[in-house]
Amino acid sequence: MELRVHGVSGAGADRVLNRPYVHQVAGDRSGGFYRPRPGYPDSTGTDGVTLEAYRWSDLPSGTAARTLSLVFLLPFMLCNVALWMRPANPSAKYGFMALCRVLALTLTMLYVLSIVGVALDLIAWRCMGMPSCLAGRSSLSWLGGRPVGVRLGVLALVPVAAIGLVWWLGARPSHQFDAFRTNAPPRASKHRLSAVGQWDGAPLVGRLRSVHVAAAFATLDASLLTARASQHASRVMVVLVVATGAVLVACVLLLSVVPNIDRPGAAPGVDGATRGLRTIACGLTILVIVHVVVSPAPWPQRGALPGYGALVAWLFVSQTVLVAALAVEVLWRRGDGQRKAAIRALGAPVFVTIAAGLAVAFAAELVYRVADLLDREGTTADRMATSPPLPYTWAIFGFLLAVLSALVVAAALTVLTAPGRRRAARAIVAADFPHAPPEAADRLRRVEQAVARARFTERLEPLSVVYAALAALGLATSVLGLLQLYPGDIAQRFVGVPEKMVSFLIDSGSYLIAGLLLWLVVGGLFAYRTAGFRRYVGVLWDLGTFWPRGAHPFAPPCYAERAVPELAKRISYLVEQGHRVLLAGHSHGSVLLAATVLQLPPRITDRVALLTYGSPLGRLYSRLFPAYADDAALRAIGERVGWRWLNLWRDTDPIGGWIFASHRPGEVENLTGPAASVDRRLVDPEDVVAPPSDSVPPPIMGHWPCESQEAFADAVRELTARLRTTAR
Repeated sequence: MELRVHGVSGAGADRVLNRPYVHQVAGDRSGGFYRPRPGYPDSTGTDGVTLEAYRWSDLPSGTAARTLSLVFLLPFMLCNVALWMRPANPSAKYGFMALCRVLALTLTMLYVLSIVGVALDLIAWRCMGMPSCLAGRSSLSWLGGRPVGVRLGVLALVPVAAIGLVWWLGARPSHQFDAFRTNAPPRASKHRLSAVGQWDGAPLVGRLRSVHVAAAFATLDASLLTARASQHASRVMVVLVVATGAVLVACVLLLSVVPNIDRPGAAPGVDGATRGLRTIACGLTILVIVHVVVSPAPWPQRGALPGYGALVAWLFVSQTVLVAALAVEVLWRRGDGQRKAAIRALGAPVFVTIAAGLAVAFAAELVYRVADLLDREGTTADRMATSPPLPYTWAIFGFLLAVLSALVVAAALTVLTAPGRRRAARAIVAADFPHAPPEAADRLRRVEQAVARARFTERLEPLSVVYAALAALGLATSVLGLLQLYPGDIAQRFVGVPEKMVSFLIDSGSYLIAGLLLWLVVGGLFAYRTAGFRRYVGVLWDLGTFWPRGAHPFAPPCYAERAVPELAKRISYLVEQGHRVLLAGHSHGSVLLAATVLQLPPRITDRVALLTYGSPLGRLYSRLFPAYADDAALRAIGERVGWRWLNLWRDTDPIGGWIFASHRPGEVENLTGPAASVDRRLVDPEDVVAPPSDSVPPPIMGHWPCESQEAFADAVRELTARLRTTAR
């Protein structure tokens, strides 16, 4: 039996099996097992092997609504992935996880503050206080003549609804995975990768969700109380402020110092504490809104919502401090396997910085677009009155500078590394095609370009670190908003850049963020509707939703909680039915199979072989997730299957690569033992001239699957021969 698992391309079962007529034998439409229809010609594989395919592409993004949710929840997803990038050093676990989870909490708070900025600051406070802003807007004018407290209380329902929306999104999608969670206790394993999909993540996600909902409501309360405290102080105010602060402190403590929050099963104490905290926060929000509505004290008449800009700026500063602390923690605690390339230890800080930068950019753009919508027909004074808070201005300015600087660095890196990559590519192509005829010169150049582009993947590490550092500096500049300093004033005073130029750059940055959001939305829709396009954007979605939600509960659900147990159950069933099973995984499918193999008992793995192709396990996962896909875990996979493992890779592949040894011609390698025989390098393309039976030369395959190539069939023959010789 040959069981194929596809990668991120989202190909149909007919393409995975390379057979036009297939039927489903297990699973459902989101994730199912398919075989060629019996009775049709060529319904078996190499040497009569029975073919079966596992199609899981609809689990991460099965509907348009879920695909769009991946777009808008992207910062949450990136922060969640960063949690699994911790160093291999066990001593770094708890401090690292605490910092990641607290930083994830600040993203939820920023989400609420952005809605508060729109609903309470721009609309309830500013626009409804100006007749020129209300003119022609019947949807807002009905509240225009009401007291300020009433306007704030009514519009506070908007952030309440926004909190309810992400609460619902974070809870609802996981239900489709419930039926595939096994009741058996998890197998004990010393390799952390085996935990992926092995345990029920619902208890942890439920606790995190309660904490984040409590913090979200407390953030709304803090915004209202800060505005009210600017002109009014009473015993009720003191009690409400203390209660709000206590809720926020309790949220941080639960995420950072309570170890039972990670307990896989029921933990009555922690479960009760998180649910109780959420209930208290909900009730406290009701009391705060009522107090704001009925409070008779006067409110300020002009300016922005009191205290709102300071809350936003301090949140940005807190995120900067947390990112810096995480970077220090990772560099200090990095394991021995990372000392040869210290830059690899910065995967988590890079991802959380990008997550925070995107969240800040999205929040600033939301406030900016609404402010532009409100003041586009007003006078200059009106436009000044409805302008966004200074921290958002600094955030957009910092985001633009980070993006422009990163583009410059990327261009410089591309140019500076091009000669070396071309030389290496030229040597590889010369060794692969030493007898190419002169008329194949153009084809050889194209192959060299493909190899050189594929080798740029290794250059993305320093580039991402540079961008993360620039984004962190952009966040840090938000503290200047507390000092009421404008970017134009600073640039003109210290750099000599005209203030109008800075204003133009800020507007350009705003439109850049809007364009990025539009691109993500369009890309998400095309990824859902077009299988070919999904290959390019699916890498991010499938990587982000592979890992369990351990940091942010509002991130998209983890499909590995279904896919890995489902694969383990199916493989066990096939073996128990008397089959010897060859597992063939392409791209991310090889990662799913790796986590599955580590969970199978010896009586099953004794009758299993593994074939991976285009696999990112060695090239990407061992670098990004050193605690989960290190050399020990990769060797454990080989030991589980008795080293009946072959890995096919190409030099033209920008994602996949070798696992243990490259075996390039002319390169000397010292690797010995069974691991040295795992990797098989494929020459790509198969030739640079057209064969006698064709008019064009073979295509450059790159990261595309190779099931139709003879090298794949040879690997299947070799592994099935090893399986047949395995003792019963």
